[in-house]
Amino acid sequence: MIQLKKPLAFIDLETTGVNPGTDRIVEIAIVKILPDNTKSIKRKLVNPEMPIPESSSAVHGITDDMVKDAPTFKQVASELKQMLDG
Repeated sequence: MIQLKKPLAFIDLETTGVNPGTDRIVEIAIVKILPDNTKSIKRKLVNPEMPIPESSSAVHGITDDMVKDAPTFKQVASELKQMLDG
């Protein structure tokens, strides 16, 4: 087992496509492992404020209908930042 001196976070994103300049996040998952080996997990669907192409939905299974009432990234950014602090 690795002895951590600081928390370690793993971040997984699902997006509307593969172009970071134009595509948006539709889901973000974070697993944070603390030095005492406890972990916290956060998973959020995110409204990308644009249609999700069928080809992207075929990869990750997230559809426009699933995110239509989800918060935007701007609305969850502060919460995610707090989780990643440290």
